[in-house]
Amino acid sequence: QVQLVESGGGLVQAGGSLRLSCAASGRTFSTNYMGWFRQAPGKEREFVGAIKWSAYITYYADSVKGRFIISRDNAKNTMNLQMNSLKPEDTAVYYCALRCNSGGVPSRPESYDYWGQGTQVTVSS
Repeated sequence: QVQLVESGGGLVQAGGSLRLSCAASGRTFSTNYMGWFRQAPGKEREFVGAIKWSAYITYYADSVKGRFIISRDNAKNTMNLQMNSLKPEDTAVYYCALRCNSGGVPSRPESYDYWGQGTQVTVSS
């Protein structure tokens, strides 16, 4: 089993920045990808970005490319999401997820095996 705990959400004005973290514990040796997803009220969960853990290859949704940066600390089993130039449309609950298998694109939420509880990000205009 793997446990994921997000932190760092909050309220920020448009144009501001926030940094989210996701700490993984348990059987993390099987990690292939870790990803960030978000879900706004009344909308489906959407892909934000992901990192291929061993190769440190990052992937981003077009909507956040150039504004968000994913990083990881292998020693601490932590993934971070630096969010810059935030917009009101970035408001959502942000979830981190961990995927054990290596096949397929990392943007499909159904391909992930473990999920955190989510952290709220609110961007005011």
